[in-house]
Amino acid sequence: MNQIRAIQALNKREIENGISPEASWHTDYRDTAFINFGGLPYELTEGDIITIFSQYGEPVFLKLARDKESGKSKGFGWLKYEDQRSCDLAVDNLGGAEIAGRLVRVDHARYKARDDEDPEEFAVGWADILRKEKAARGEALETEGEDEGEEPEARRPMIKEELELQKLIQEHDDDDPMKGFLIEEKKREKSPPFTGGRERRPSG
Repeated sequence: MNQIRAIQALNKREIENGISPEASWHTDYRDTAFINFGGLPYELTEGDIITIFSQYGEPVFLKLARDKESGKSKGFGWLKYEDQRSCDLAVDNLGGAEIAGRLVRVDHARYKARDDEDPEEFAVGWADILRKEKAARGEALETEGEDEGEEPEARRPMIKEELELQKLIQEHDDDDPMKGFLIEEKKREKSPPFTGGRERRPSG
C-alpha cells in the first residue's frame, strides 16, 4: 500500500509541476521493459493476467509466482512488454486499481533470470498459455482446424464474452440438455474485440 501511495504521489507532483514526459521519474527505467505486480487475486490464471495487462501493450513474458508444492498462485510476479512505453501506462493506470476487492501494485522492475531458468518457459503466447492451463486441469488442448505452422488464433487476447464461452464449454456438464443452447447464446453475445486507442498517462 505504501508503494502504491508513493507512486501516486510522484505522478501527482509531476502533474502539478508540469513535468514533461522526458523529465518524468519513469525515465529512470527506460532501460527495462519489465514491471512487477502484486496483490492480484490468487484465483487469476496467467491468461487472466495477460488479458488485464494487454490493455496497455503487448506482453512478451510473464512469470507468475506459484507455490512449489501446491502450484497455487502467490498473486505476484513479473511481466515484460514488447514496447517499454507500455510499462509507464501499466504502472500509472493499473497501480492502485481494485480487482476482485484487492488493490493491485504495479511498478517498474529490472528482472534477472535465475541460472537454472529457461526464459522461453515464460515467453507469452496464447496457445502456450491455454496449453499450460489445460494441462494443469488434466485436459488436452484441441488442435482441430489448426494447420501446422499457422499462427494460432488463440494468441489474440480474448474478450470477456469469449472467456465466458470458453469457461462454459470446459466446465458445463456434457449430459445437460441445455448445454448446447447456452453455448449458442454465448456465441451470439460475442462482439468484435476492441481495437481503439489505449489510455494515456496524464502529462504536463
